This record gives sequence, C-alpha cells and structure tokens, in this order.
Amino acid sequence: MLYCILVLFPGLCLAQAPDGYRLVWADEFQGQGLPNQANWSYDVGDGCPRICGWGNQEWQYYTGVDTGNAYVAGGHLHIVAKREDKGGKPYTSARLLTRGRHAWQYGYFEVRAKPPPGRGAWSAIWLLPEANTYGEWPGSGEIDLLEHVGFARDSLFGTVHTEAYNHMLGTQQGGGVGGVQPWQKFHLYAVAWTPEKMDFFFDGKLYFSFSKEVGADSRKWPFDQPFHIIINLAVGGNLGGRMGVNEQAFPAALKVDYVRVYQK
Repeated sequence: MLYCILVLFPGLCLAQAPDGYRLVWADEFQGQGLPNQANWSYDVGDGCPRICGWGNQEWQYYTGVDTGNAYVAGGHLHIVAKREDKGGKPYTSARLLTRGRHAWQYGYFEVRAKPPPGRGAWSAIWLLPEANTYGEWPGSGEIDLLEHVGFARDSLFGTVHTEAYNHMLGTQQGGGVGGVQPWQKFHLYAVAWTPEKMDFFFDGKLYFSFSKEVGADSRKWPFDQPFHIIINLAVGGNLGGRMGVNEQAFPAALKVDYVRVYQK
C-alpha cells in the first residue's frame, strides 16, 4: 500500500510507514550535481592529527564539495572511491553527514542502498551522537545501520558500539546476514531505535536486536541523545583491508537511492 506525503514532501509517494510512525525527514537524491548542502556536510582529510586514518588505518583521503567523489544523478547518491593521490593517501572518496543540520533521538531509520563488491572497499551507513554527551568515542555510542566489505561481498553487518561494548575490546554487539549478494541490486537497510532497544532489518526482516539492560548506565546504553547520519565509502583499513586491496576494483561507488527517518 502506498501513501503520499503532500505537506512535508509534495508529490512524494512512499511504502507504508511502520505502525505508529510518520516521516519527519528524507533525502530522495533527485536532481543532478552536488548533494543537497542543506542536508549534508563533509568530513575532509584523513583524520589527522586527531585520529589519523579515521581511527581504522584507512587508505583514503575524504574530499569536500567535489563531484568527483560525491554526486547525485539518476535519482541516486553516488559516493566514489578512486585511485588518486591526495593528502599523502593513495585513494580519494567522500564521507557525508547530517551533523549540524539534522539529528534525531529515537526513530526508524531506513536506507535503500547498493554497496560495491571490490576487495578493499568498505561501505558504511551509520549514526554518531551530535554532542558526545558521554565523552568521545566509544563513550557516547555508535550505531552501524549497514557495514559491507568487499572481501565478504555476499554478507552485511549491523553493529552497536558503546564504552562497554566495542570492537577495541572485542565486545561489540552486532549481527549479520550472509549469502544475500547486496552488491547486485538495491536493498533496504533499517534500524528501529526506541528508549528500550534497537532492531536491525534487512529487506524488512529482523536479523539483530540490542536491548537496554535493566539498570544499565551510559557505558552500556548511551543512546538517549540525538544522533546524526553518516554515509561513506572507505578503502582498506582494519576491517576493509583485512584481505588486502584490489586496485583493479577501483573506481568503486556506493549508491544510495534514499534516506528516510520516521518517528513516533
């Protein structure tokens, strides 16, 4: 069943929203050229001097407003990683985020996307806190709506990080789906985040849940503050480069059909 949002987004028809939720924000990536700067800002560089390699020994330099690495065409956002020397890094790519523009506390976050399959590519659609209420990462939390790495191209992952549960300790909480070939066509990735838990979905099917423990403090549940959305395509790094990087796989593009946020 379809319905149309005529007030917030004239002429926009959507699949039925989850029960009890309404659309509060979306980017459908219409038009041509640069992504909508009212919605997206950019992280630029290699993370130095604060967290070189963006904390994961990644190989790419993120550019700013540059249609060579991030552009809208054909109804999709394209984030392109390519072999190009810049800032001491052998690849360029882009990392878009809604930080400083849009952030939400709780909601149903849905993205329709297609990651590239090349070995060394590391696609991510995720959320970080707007204000770091409980300190720097991982203290204030991280929600990974989608992670996909080229060396495991037929699998995808959803993960939660906190002070107590994070990959630096090997205690991160997450789940995955295998044998689905997400690089062949667009699929739906979603997380339903409430004050009590998070449910992760692939094409509408639940594959992982993370619940707030009774009496949990911010070390285990920092998810009571607004978070913004990040979309990026990294190259190499601790996870993406675990099996090396195939230079012949680049340029590679993470394509996003839309991003939608619903709230109760």
